[in-house]
Amino acid sequence: MHTEPLVSPLRVLVAGADPLVRRGLSQLLSEREAFEVLGPVGLGGGLASAIQLHRPDAVLVDPGPEIEPGAFETVGGVPVLVLATDADHAARALTMGARGALARDTEADRLGPALAAVERGLLVLDDRFAELWRRPAPAEGDFTLTARELEVLTLLAEGLSNREIAERLGFSAHTAKFHVNAVLGKLDATTRTEAVARAVRHGVLRL
Repeated sequence: MHTEPLVSPLRVLVAGADPLVRRGLSQLLSEREAFEVLGPVGLGGGLASAIQLHRPDAVLVDPGPEIEPGAFETVGGVPVLVLATDADHAARALTMGARGALARDTEADRLGPALAAVERGLLVLDDRFAELWRRPAPAEGDFTLTARELEVLTLLAEGLSNREIAERLGFSAHTAKFHVNAVLGKLDATTRTEAVARAVRHGVLRL
C-alpha cells in the first residue's frame, strides 16, 4: 500500500556564480528524498525571479570568491545558506543577510541539517569558521550592551520573533521591540541577522 511521506521535502533553490558548481549541488541534493530541488539559477535578477516563481523554503548559494553588496536583498526573507571560502568570506555573507555559512568543501552530509536549521530560523556557522567567535572583543564602548540587551541578542540568534522574545523574557511585545531596536542600533545593523553576525564577529555573542 502506497503511503504519503510523513514530512514534506524541504524545497531548496540552488543558486551560484559558477554553472558547473550549481548543477553539481543540485544533483547532490536531488539524490536525497528530504529535498525538492528548485533551479539551479544564477545570481542577481535570475535569483529574485526564481524565488518569486518557486517560493522555496531555503536557498543554497555558492557565491564565488566575491560577494556583491546587497547580494541577498532580493531573497525576500527566504533563509540563505552560503558556501564560503574562509571565515572572512563567511562573515561578509552573514553581514549581508545570509542565515548560515558552511565551508565550500564541506561534507555533503552536512548540507541537509544546515539547510533544515536555517529554514527553522537558526543561525548556522561551520566549525571551521570558529575564529569568528574567538576574535578579540571590540574596545570598551564600541558595542556595549546591557544585560537585558544581551539576553535579547541571544534570542535573536535563535530566530525568535519580538512576540516570542517578549514571552520568553516576561515583558510586553512593545518592550521587546524597543530592546531589539536598541540592539540593532548599537551594533549598527539594519536587520536582525546582520546584528547577530556583527555580534559574533566582534566577540559580543558566542554561539
